[in-house]
Amino acid sequence: MKKILFTLMFSLVTLATHQVDGEAYKVRTVENKAFREGEVLKFKLHYGFINAGLGELRVMDRAVNVGGKECLHVVATGRSISSFDWFFKVRDKFETYIDKQAMVPWKFAKDVYEGGYVFKDAYRFDHHSNVVHVNEKQQFQIPNYTQDIVSSFYYARTLDFKNARKGDTFEVPMFMDNELHRFKFRFVGREIVDLGIGKFRVMVFMPLVMKGRVFKHEEDLIVYVSDDENKIPLQIKANILIGAVKMTITDYSGLRNPMTSKLK
Repeated sequence: MKKILFTLMFSLVTLATHQVDGEAYKVRTVENKAFREGEVLKFKLHYGFINAGLGELRVMDRAVNVGGKECLHVVATGRSISSFDWFFKVRDKFETYIDKQAMVPWKFAKDVYEGGYVFKDAYRFDHHSNVVHVNEKQQFQIPNYTQDIVSSFYYARTLDFKNARKGDTFEVPMFMDNELHRFKFRFVGREIVDLGIGKFRVMVFMPLVMKGRVFKHEEDLIVYVSDDENKIPLQIKANILIGAVKMTITDYSGLRNPMTSKLK
Protein backbone atom coordinates (compact mmCIF):
# COMPACT_ATOMS: atom_id res chain seq x y z
CA MET A 1 0.00 0.00 0.00
CA LYS A 2 2.78 2.47 0.86
CA LYS A 3 4.25 1.93 -2.57
CA ILE A 4 1.12 3.44 -4.16
CA LEU A 5 1.77 6.84 -2.56
CA PHE A 6 4.88 7.42 -4.63
CA THR A 7 3.71 5.78 -7.83
CA LEU A 8 1.00 8.49 -7.87
CA MET A 9 3.67 11.12 -8.52
CA PHE A 10 4.13 10.19 -12.13
CA SER A 11 1.41 7.75 -13.09
CA LEU A 12 -1.71 9.84 -12.53
CA VAL A 13 -2.90 6.49 -11.26
CA THR A 14 -3.07 4.30 -14.33
CA LEU A 15 -4.81 1.55 -12.38
CA ALA A 16 -7.70 0.90 -14.79
CA THR A 17 -7.83 -2.75 -15.78
CA HIS A 18 -9.71 -2.84 -19.06
CA GLN A 19 -7.84 -5.13 -21.45
CA VAL A 20 -7.36 -4.06 -25.07
CA ASP A 21 -7.07 -5.93 -28.34
CA GLY A 22 -4.25 -5.66 -30.89
CA GLU A 23 -4.37 -4.13 -34.37
CA ALA A 24 -1.95 -3.27 -37.17
CA TYR A 25 0.41 -0.34 -36.63
CA LYS A 26 0.12 2.72 -38.85
CA VAL A 27 2.54 5.62 -38.68
CA ARG A 28 0.84 8.75 -37.41
CA THR A 29 1.74 12.36 -36.78
CA VAL A 30 0.60 13.89 -33.49
CA GLU A 31 0.70 17.67 -33.18
CA ASN A 32 2.33 18.56 -29.89
CA LYS A 33 1.73 22.11 -28.70
CA ALA A 34 1.95 21.28 -25.00
CA PHE A 35 5.61 20.61 -24.07
CA ARG A 36 9.19 20.66 -25.35
CA GLU A 37 12.76 19.83 -24.44
CA GLY A 38 13.84 21.45 -21.17
CA GLU A 39 10.49 21.40 -19.38
CA VAL A 40 10.76 20.64 -15.66
CA LEU A 41 7.82 20.07 -13.29
CA LYS A 42 8.38 19.66 -9.55
CA PHE A 43 5.92 18.34 -6.98
CA LYS A 44 5.48 17.67 -3.28
CA LEU A 45 3.51 14.75 -1.91
CA HIS A 46 1.47 14.74 1.28
CA TYR A 47 0.06 11.70 3.02
CA GLY A 48 -2.67 13.18 5.20
CA PHE A 49 -0.97 16.08 6.97
CA ILE A 50 2.50 14.59 6.56
CA ASN A 51 4.94 15.99 4.02
CA ALA A 52 6.13 12.66 2.61
CA GLY A 53 7.96 13.07 -0.68
CA LEU A 54 9.13 14.98 -3.73
CA GLY A 55 8.67 14.24 -7.41
CA GLU A 56 10.01 15.60 -10.66
CA LEU A 57 9.11 15.25 -14.34
CA ARG A 58 11.90 16.39 -16.64
CA VAL A 59 12.07 16.49 -20.43
CA MET A 60 15.79 16.43 -21.09
CA ASP A 61 17.35 19.34 -22.98
CA ARG A 62 18.24 17.39 -26.10
CA ALA A 63 16.31 14.94 -28.26
CA VAL A 64 18.01 11.58 -28.86
CA ASN A 65 18.00 9.08 -31.71
CA VAL A 66 16.44 5.71 -30.96
CA GLY A 67 16.41 3.28 -33.89
CA GLY A 68 16.38 6.12 -36.37
CA LYS A 69 13.56 7.97 -34.58
CA GLU A 70 14.03 11.41 -33.03
CA CYS A 71 12.82 11.02 -29.45
CA LEU A 72 12.19 13.11 -26.39
CA HIS A 73 14.02 11.69 -23.37
CA VAL A 74 11.82 12.05 -20.27
CA VAL A 75 12.97 11.24 -16.74
CA ALA A 76 10.54 10.95 -13.82
CA THR A 77 11.88 10.65 -10.28
CA GLY A 78 10.31 10.27 -6.86
CA ARG A 79 11.87 10.22 -3.44
CA SER A 80 10.79 10.31 0.17
CA ILE A 81 12.09 13.28 2.14
CA SER A 82 14.74 12.65 4.78
CA SER A 83 12.31 12.90 7.71
CA PHE A 84 10.13 10.22 6.08
CA ASP A 85 13.00 7.90 5.15
CA TRP A 86 13.00 6.23 8.55
CA PHE A 87 9.42 5.13 7.94
CA PHE A 88 9.56 4.21 4.25
CA LYS A 89 12.53 5.16 2.09
CA VAL A 90 11.83 5.66 -1.62
CA ARG A 91 14.20 6.34 -4.51
CA ASP A 92 12.42 5.75 -7.82
CA LYS A 93 13.44 6.58 -11.38
CA PHE A 94 11.48 6.09 -14.59
CA GLU A 95 12.74 6.90 -18.10
CA THR A 96 11.00 6.90 -21.44
CA TYR A 97 11.99 7.78 -25.00
CA ILE A 98 9.02 9.23 -26.90
CA ASP A 99 8.87 9.49 -30.69
CA LYS A 100 8.48 13.21 -31.46
CA GLN A 101 6.33 12.49 -34.50
CA ALA A 102 4.05 9.68 -33.37
CA MET A 103 4.12 10.34 -29.59
CA VAL A 104 4.73 6.67 -28.77
CA PRO A 105 7.57 5.24 -26.65
CA TRP A 106 10.34 3.12 -28.13
CA LYS A 107 12.18 2.45 -24.87
CA PHE A 108 11.20 2.55 -21.22
CA ALA A 109 13.07 1.71 -18.01
CA LYS A 110 12.33 1.84 -14.31
CA ASP A 111 14.62 1.53 -11.32
CA VAL A 112 12.68 1.24 -8.08
CA TYR A 113 13.78 1.25 -4.44
CA GLU A 114 10.84 1.31 -2.04
CA GLY A 115 11.27 0.37 1.59
CA GLY A 116 14.00 -2.15 0.82
CA TYR A 117 12.19 -3.53 -2.22
CA VAL A 118 14.39 -3.23 -5.33
CA PHE A 119 13.12 -3.77 -8.85
CA LYS A 120 14.33 -2.93 -12.35
CA ASP A 121 12.48 -3.28 -15.63
CA ALA A 122 13.23 -2.41 -19.26
CA TYR A 123 10.78 -2.34 -22.16
CA ARG A 124 11.61 -2.16 -25.85
CA PHE A 125 8.60 -1.30 -27.97
CA ASP A 126 8.32 -2.56 -31.54
CA HIS A 127 5.23 -0.77 -32.78
CA HIS A 128 5.67 -2.06 -36.32
CA SER A 129 5.25 -5.63 -35.07
CA ASN A 130 2.83 -4.74 -32.26
CA VAL A 131 5.16 -6.24 -29.66
CA VAL A 132 6.82 -5.03 -26.46
CA HIS A 133 9.97 -6.84 -25.27
CA VAL A 134 10.38 -6.96 -21.48
CA ASN A 135 13.95 -7.27 -20.24
CA GLU A 136 14.72 -9.03 -23.55
CA LYS A 137 13.29 -12.19 -21.98
CA GLN A 138 9.56 -11.92 -22.62
CA GLN A 139 7.40 -10.34 -25.26
CA PHE A 140 3.76 -9.31 -25.31
CA GLN A 141 1.37 -8.33 -28.07
CA ILE A 142 0.21 -4.71 -27.95
CA PRO A 143 -2.29 -2.64 -29.95
CA ASN A 144 -1.53 0.49 -31.93
CA TYR A 145 0.10 3.40 -30.13
CA THR A 146 0.51 1.69 -26.76
CA GLN A 147 2.13 3.89 -24.13
CA ASP A 148 4.17 3.25 -21.00
CA ILE A 149 3.29 4.68 -17.60
CA VAL A 150 5.17 7.97 -18.19
CA SER A 151 4.62 8.52 -21.91
CA SER A 152 0.86 8.05 -21.42
CA PHE A 153 0.84 11.26 -19.38
CA TYR A 154 2.70 13.21 -22.05
CA TYR A 155 0.57 11.87 -24.87
CA ALA A 156 -2.58 12.84 -22.96
CA ARG A 157 -1.30 16.42 -22.88
CA THR A 158 -1.38 16.56 -26.70
CA LEU A 159 -5.15 15.90 -26.74
CA ASP A 160 -7.53 18.77 -27.46
CA PHE A 161 -9.88 19.51 -24.56
CA LYS A 162 -11.13 22.92 -25.70
CA ASN A 163 -14.57 21.61 -26.56
CA ALA A 164 -14.68 18.94 -23.86
CA ARG A 165 -18.01 18.63 -22.10
CA LYS A 166 -18.78 17.23 -18.69
CA GLY A 167 -18.85 13.45 -18.89
CA ASP A 168 -16.65 13.11 -21.98
CA THR A 169 -14.29 10.14 -21.57
CA PHE A 170 -10.83 9.73 -23.08
CA GLU A 171 -8.66 6.62 -23.12
CA VAL A 172 -5.07 5.65 -23.82
CA PRO A 173 -3.76 2.06 -24.25
CA MET A 174 -0.91 1.45 -21.80
CA PHE A 175 1.47 -1.40 -20.96
CA MET A 176 2.46 -1.68 -17.29
CA ASP A 177 3.79 -4.52 -15.13
CA ASN A 178 3.53 -7.06 -17.96
CA GLU A 179 -0.12 -6.26 -18.55
CA LEU A 180 -2.07 -4.27 -21.09
CA HIS A 181 -4.56 -1.68 -19.83
CA ARG A 182 -6.75 1.14 -20.95
CA PHE A 183 -6.06 4.33 -19.05
CA LYS A 184 -9.47 6.01 -19.03
CA PHE A 185 -10.22 9.45 -17.68
CA ARG A 186 -13.40 11.53 -17.61
CA PHE A 187 -13.72 15.30 -18.02
CA VAL A 188 -15.49 16.77 -15.00
CA GLY A 189 -15.42 20.50 -15.72
CA ARG A 190 -13.50 23.72 -15.17
CA GLU A 191 -12.88 25.69 -11.99
CA ILE A 192 -10.36 27.87 -10.13
CA VAL A 193 -8.02 26.46 -7.47
CA ASP A 194 -5.55 28.08 -5.05
CA LEU A 195 -2.34 26.05 -4.85
CA GLY A 196 -0.18 28.20 -2.61
CA ILE A 197 2.00 29.32 -5.53
CA GLY A 198 -0.99 31.09 -7.03
CA LYS A 199 -4.54 30.73 -8.26
CA PHE A 200 -5.12 28.85 -11.48
CA ARG A 201 -7.89 28.11 -13.91
CA VAL A 202 -7.97 24.34 -14.21
CA MET A 203 -9.59 21.50 -16.10
CA VAL A 204 -10.75 18.76 -13.76
CA PHE A 205 -10.41 15.10 -14.74
CA MET A 206 -11.37 11.89 -13.02
CA PRO A 207 -9.31 8.82 -13.95
CA LEU A 208 -11.50 5.73 -13.79
CA VAL A 209 -9.84 3.44 -11.28
CA MET A 210 -10.69 -0.04 -10.08
CA LYS A 211 -12.28 -0.08 -6.67
CA GLY A 212 -11.27 -2.63 -4.09
CA ARG A 213 -7.48 -2.93 -4.58
CA VAL A 214 -6.45 0.60 -3.66
CA PHE A 215 -9.60 2.70 -3.87
CA LYS A 216 -12.98 2.36 -2.22
CA HIS A 217 -14.82 3.94 -5.14
CA GLU A 218 -14.22 4.47 -8.86
CA GLU A 219 -14.35 8.23 -8.31
CA ASP A 220 -11.72 8.50 -5.56
CA LEU A 221 -9.15 10.28 -7.74
CA ILE A 222 -9.25 13.87 -9.04
CA VAL A 223 -6.65 15.51 -11.29
CA TYR A 224 -6.40 19.29 -11.81
CA VAL A 225 -4.73 20.30 -15.07
CA SER A 226 -3.78 23.84 -16.14
CA ASP A 227 -6.45 25.23 -18.45
CA ASP A 228 -4.03 26.50 -21.08
CA GLU A 229 -1.89 25.16 -23.93
CA ASN A 230 0.62 23.56 -21.50
CA LYS A 231 -1.92 21.28 -19.82
CA ILE A 232 0.37 20.46 -16.92
CA PRO A 233 -0.88 18.59 -13.82
CA LEU A 234 -1.15 21.05 -10.96
CA GLN A 235 -2.66 18.87 -8.27
CA ILE A 236 -3.85 15.32 -7.69
CA LYS A 237 -6.12 14.29 -4.83
CA ALA A 238 -6.73 10.64 -4.00
CA ASN A 239 -8.71 8.86 -1.33
CA ILE A 240 -7.24 5.40 -0.90
CA LEU A 241 -7.91 2.56 1.49
CA ILE A 242 -5.20 3.70 3.91
CA GLY A 243 -5.91 7.45 3.88
CA ALA A 244 -5.74 10.57 1.72
CA VAL A 245 -2.91 11.49 -0.65
CA LYS A 246 -2.31 14.87 -2.29
CA MET A 247 0.32 15.84 -4.84
CA THR A 248 0.79 19.54 -5.61
CA ILE A 249 3.07 21.33 -8.04
CA THR A 250 5.73 23.52 -6.42
CA ASP A 251 7.65 24.81 -9.43
CA TYR A 252 7.69 24.69 -13.22
CA SER A 253 10.15 25.91 -15.84
CA GLY A 254 10.93 25.54 -19.52
CA LEU A 255 7.26 25.56 -20.51
CA ARG A 256 6.42 25.64 -24.19
CA ASN A 257 3.67 28.25 -23.74
CA PRO A 258 2.88 31.14 -21.40
CA MET A 259 1.15 30.01 -18.20
CA THR A 260 -2.05 31.87 -19.04
CA SER A 261 -4.09 29.79 -16.58
CA LYS A 262 -2.39 31.48 -13.63
CA LEU A 263 -4.54 34.30 -12.33
CA LYS A 264 -2.24 35.70 -9.64
